[in-house]
Amino acid sequence: MAASPAEILQLPKPDWASEDVAMLYEMAVKFLEAEVAPKYEQYEKAEIVERAAWENAGAAGLLCASMPEEYGGSGGTYAHESVIAEALGHVGVDGFGIALHNAIVAPYILHYGSEEQKKKWLPKMASGELIGAIAMTEPGAGSDLQGVKTRAEKDGNHYKINGSKTFITNGQNANLIIVVAKTDPAQGAKGTSLIVVETDEVEGFERGRNLDKIGLKANDTSELFFNDVRVPTSNLLGHEEGQGFIQLMQQLPQERLLIGAQAISMIERALAVTIDYVKERKAFGKAVMEFQNTQFKLAELKTEATVGRVFYDDCVRRHLDGGLDAVTASMAKYWLTDLQCKIVDECLQLFGGYGYMNEYPIARMYRDARVQRIYGGTNEIMKLLIARSL
Repeated sequence: MAASPAEILQLPKPDWASEDVAMLYEMAVKFLEAEVAPKYEQYEKAEIVERAAWENAGAAGLLCASMPEEYGGSGGTYAHESVIAEALGHVGVDGFGIALHNAIVAPYILHYGSEEQKKKWLPKMASGELIGAIAMTEPGAGSDLQGVKTRAEKDGNHYKINGSKTFITNGQNANLIIVVAKTDPAQGAKGTSLIVVETDEVEGFERGRNLDKIGLKANDTSELFFNDVRVPTSNLLGHEEGQGFIQLMQQLPQERLLIGAQAISMIERALAVTIDYVKERKAFGKAVMEFQNTQFKLAELKTEATVGRVFYDDCVRRHLDGGLDAVTASMAKYWLTDLQCKIVDECLQLFGGYGYMNEYPIARMYRDARVQRIYGGTNEIMKLLIARSL
């Protein structure tokens, strides 16, 4: 019987994978295999996951697992979010955007929101009634968050938001969007604030097209337009304006670690499906696995994947202990995503011509992997951040 992606590296479980974390992983895999995987081709063609899947994930306890129970979550930690992200990768439904909703958007509200904000938004995020997105990137500002042009001007007890965003994950489905905006452009980074927009409650908000991407087709990624969008000043995250840049910097290590989780889980799935394939596929009268080139190549890939998994698990432990610094998170993001693209490419080669056919899962992995080196801060930006520590 073929090894599952979770078992392919034959490593002992990390100390943070407690019994309840392991149970959540198993539950997530079963849910995704039963509820999402059978419709995933449909989602890929539609370039969006239906809202019902989000609501079903909420009912199954897969949304906001790390949010406190008093706000509708499951009271878990990043360890729980990690195994949900890993289940997505192991089942092969990488375009279902719940990991960003859970481990990137919701934590901003938990860490910086008022009690009123947390009680208002988090339970609805846990149920799937509200789908989260964070609007950082603009047509003229990607990894350079200081270059954001979107304005939020005070207008009585409201902010008036004007600007445009692009490449926003969950952008078509999202109805709770954290907008990175300048409340005081003269202050540069110190004039940046995070403001929550509930799209169903405002006028002047428009979604642009669902962007046509190379991969991650099932994940809706959009342009967003804010034309005199008025939201109450109480939608500001934090006690005062100008905290946005600091808030972003504090949360980016977890975002980058999450991208690492997506990388290592796809690596494990790529190895599992490839080892399975080369044992079955015959060439020149024998299984492809019997050729020394295949054995040596897979030996290299398994070794590299093992190093990657041990590094990732160590980063999770450090993060749970409150000690994952921005430099190490940047190392994890850059190195694991580079490794992901390399291993998926090498695995595709072992499939021969079939690897280039969309009916084989390795072909989708090849397409889906590429963006990992770009979003969450490009890998070149990661190296800049690491270099500053030298």
